[in-house]
Amino acid sequence: MADPRLTFKEMCAKFDVTPRTLRYYEYIELLTPDKEGRSRFYGPREIARMTLILRGRRFGFSLEDIRQWLQIYEHEGTEAQMQQWIALADQQMEELAEQRRQLDDTMAALKKLRDETAKTLG
Repeated sequence: MADPRLTFKEMCAKFDVTPRTLRYYEYIELLTPDKEGRSRFYGPREIARMTLILRGRRFGFSLEDIRQWLQIYEHEGTEAQMQQWIALADQQMEELAEQRRQLDDTMAALKKLRDETAKTLG
């Protein structure tokens, strides 16, 4: 049985992305669909890459980080890719923790100012 392939429209629907997004991911070479005339077809490799791209975006990684990470698999294999993933994940968790600290500080300051303002009203 042949590997399943998705059309451009099916790929957009499956991953809930706009055609513009999908075209952009192709433009920056995150995805390389098979082309037959003007039609594009996405096989298992591209479907897997799209899953990883969207997961990376959800975790706050830049498209450049994702592109480089995907290239590691192409040039160095799975183990090197997984090692790089761990390093990227550790770095991202530190950045997210710092953002959380900053958000907590901002929320505490806002609450204090709100409570002081409410107190003056009575």
